[in-house]
Amino acid sequence: MARSSPTDKHVLVKTARSVLKEVVAVTGDGTNDAPALHEADIGLAMGIAGTEVAKESADVIVLDDNFATIVNVAKWGRSVYINIQKFVQFQLTVNIVALMINFISACASGSAPLTAVQLLWVNLIMDTLGALALATEPPHDGLMQRPPVGRTESFITRTMWRNIIGQSIYQLAVLLVLNFVGKQILGLRGSDATAVLNTFIFNTFVFCQVFNEINSRDIEKINIFRGMFGNWIFTGIIASTVVFQVIIVEFLGTFASTVPLSWQLWLFSVLIGAVGMPLAVVLKCIPVDTKPATAKQHDGYDPLPSGPDIA
Repeated sequence: MARSSPTDKHVLVKTARSVLKEVVAVTGDGTNDAPALHEADIGLAMGIAGTEVAKESADVIVLDDNFATIVNVAKWGRSVYINIQKFVQFQLTVNIVALMINFISACASGSAPLTAVQLLWVNLIMDTLGALALATEPPHDGLMQRPPVGRTESFITRTMWRNIIGQSIYQLAVLLVLNFVGKQILGLRGSDATAVLNTFIFNTFVFCQVFNEINSRDIEKINIFRGMFGNWIFTGIIASTVVFQVIIVEFLGTFASTVPLSWQLWLFSVLIGAVGMPLAVVLKCIPVDTKPATAKQHDGYDPLPSGPDIA
């Protein structure tokens, strides 16, 4: 497009967006680039050499006129997009499990195992702490190896649905079994058996979300621990969630409708939650991509078959 007329640049960008359905980014510094910068999905104007007209028409101004800065912009943009996907995956799992466990239990027995205060704490884990933990993940070089996201692609991908459904089924199955036959499984007897069981269900549910939050650090890759201990915000939030959970269960019984648990029940809750981590590995081994191995070009033509080399 260099040295082209403003009309040619504008037509090329408009055709790429409307006909080819591509996401178009344009860089420019002159007044002649203004129509193309305005028409593009993302217009990047040069901050030093760029004219005022180009800057006003652009979406992003590269202050140092360095093209390497555009790479950093793309990296951070992909990081923000993927971090939001991680949070949405985590949030949907928590919502589905919390809604279904209370709904099914209320319909079957007339009472819900999770109280309003407990759901408020779970909502705090899910919204505030979960957003801080997952949305602050720094970008890494592997993001630039990913293919770009198409204009018509769904924000919640099939991979995300696979993880959401798999984790939700596991957590619902465990919590429903505990809700209906938990007293027999745990050997609970006495007048406080129901209170202990409901507290154990609440504690198990929270630890399931703690480990699922760790699983959500990477939607596709099996190694979810890469860079985790270098992110002090994430590790601090996970640690503070566990500490506050201990305080709520052991010391805020009147406020949170809980009773202190024995160390065996605490260990059992942690183990049930930790099962979600190997389950996540199994889920990520399930293929969900139905796209053909050899994709067609965007113009609809198949690539030419490679023939024998001719000297």
